[in-house]
Amino acid sequence: MNMRRMLAAGTVSLALIGTAWSIAQETHNIDPHKNPNLAAAQQYVDQALQKIADAERAHEHDMAGHAKKAQDLLSQANVELKKAAEARDHEHK
Repeated sequence: MNMRRMLAAGTVSLALIGTAWSIAQETHNIDPHKNPNLAAAQQYVDQALQKIADAERAHEHDMAGHAKKAQDLLSQANVELKKAAEARDHEHK
């Protein structure tokens, strides 16, 4: 059982590292002066991603893959928010 727990902890650690790297790669800062509501939404998404990572660390497991799926969906939301801000900026040139 101890080996199983160590393996689970290692798997979670790798998932967290991968998620952090993925989030860093997808970080898009929306200008809060141009798009205050979209910038605020992006901050909430970032906070949600951080809370999921905190929950994974606290529980030392991946919650049957649901936490990872939520992170993936939130990362997609971040990309869409950035695209929305870019579209708005393009419309108002």
